[in-house]
Amino acid sequence: MGHGPCGGEREGWRLMVRWCRARWRAGSGHGRPPVPVRPAVVAAVLAATAAVLPGGTALAAGTPGGYAFAEDARRVDGASGTADAPALEPGTTYRSSLPRTGTLHYRLELDAASDTYVSATAVPDEGDELTAVDGIRLSVQDADGGTCSSDSASFGAARSPRPVTAWGVRAISTGGTRCQEPGTYYVTVERSRPQDSPPEPWELELTAVTEPRPARTGATRAPEAWNSASPAPLTGEPERLRGGGGFARATRIGQGAWRDDIRPGQTLFYKVPVDWGRQLYAAAELGSTDSGSGYATGALRLALHNPVRGEVVDAAKGYTGRQVTAALAPVPPVAYANRYAVDDRVTGMRFAGDHYLVVHLAAQVADDFGEGPFPLVLRLRYGGTAQAGPGYAGRSVPDGVFEVPAHDRQTASAGATARDDGTAMTVLAVGGIGAGSALLAGLGVWTAVARRRAV
Repeated sequence: MGHGPCGGEREGWRLMVRWCRARWRAGSGHGRPPVPVRPAVVAAVLAATAAVLPGGTALAAGTPGGYAFAEDARRVDGASGTADAPALEPGTTYRSSLPRTGTLHYRLELDAASDTYVSATAVPDEGDELTAVDGIRLSVQDADGGTCSSDSASFGAARSPRPVTAWGVRAISTGGTRCQEPGTYYVTVERSRPQDSPPEPWELELTAVTEPRPARTGATRAPEAWNSASPAPLTGEPERLRGGGGFARATRIGQGAWRDDIRPGQTLFYKVPVDWGRQLYAAAELGSTDSGSGYATGALRLALHNPVRGEVVDAAKGYTGRQVTAALAPVPPVAYANRYAVDDRVTGMRFAGDHYLVVHLAAQVADDFGEGPFPLVLRLRYGGTAQAGPGYAGRSVPDGVFEVPAHDRQTASAGATARDDGTAMTVLAVGGIGAGSALLAGLGVWTAVARRRAV
């Protein structure tokens, strides 16, 4: 099997080439005409293959303006009031639709022993005309209408259509007076400024996650000091990879330099394991171009999201055609007590697990510099020292979301990469055999059709 994220993909192509050659020789060597290569059939086989191969998944999902929703997402319709609000089950991903006006309501049934996190990712249409303050607002409320938490996300100065994510939490705290009781809670999602918003509905992806309490009581104050200095960026030849088109299809990466391509209007997702006690430093570089001239405001945007998809910190840079770098401000080492801080950059780094780097290139870049693609380099470095976690009293839902497995710790530190987008890991695990089987299955149909026509 080849090395890197495309090893299985390359092996699948080799199998296909060998098969084609064998069919040609078989036809020519026995007095029969070679099996004809029909473009339409080839296109169909390659399209089917793209749906199976890891690279194909990322390519299909990462087209400009697109978002790769979770394949297993359940369709749910938000209600206009709490009486008819549908239930959201922790550990399940949902897909809904957000109209221009009105507030959608969803229901949560919670205990008094776990913290619960909810996220909503809104996806506008590619051609939507947006304002800088347009976006979504999410809140978690108790049965009396009291607000447990609220968050909003806007499209910013670039005004480029892209996925935006807001998150909320119902947290159990010592001495807390609101949102501490078990029972029914509600999640509301609405557009921030309906009067400025496009008329078409936006698709939504919703998630709910529970975090158990620690078995032992620890610090109840956030660390007062941590290393906020940025280390020297990593250098060296970047390794090629392809970003995913959504949270559920994010490409797993670790420490190192990574090379990708991005088009105007495109959003790419990368999954980065960050353990307890570790810091993450990240920067995105957009390469130069000699095609066109001008200035695109906030063209390159890089954001870090935590394991429950909450945005922690972001950075944006304008583009003039010269290379430009968007570097995230340093974040603290991952610690359970970070949740007690006031600064969002600290509170967001409250648990270990897979974090997400989200890169967006504004659609208006195409107006001055063409459709691209433009070269993109991600540089990641870890700081801090891995530590033991808080010692949870139970299991999270979904299981393991706040953990970094041992093999991922080694992968992250070594700079190796592997895909984690549904069936793609299975394909890579068999070293191209699965991909080759898919290719041969499609080509088998090709052979049958060709033989029938020859007869």
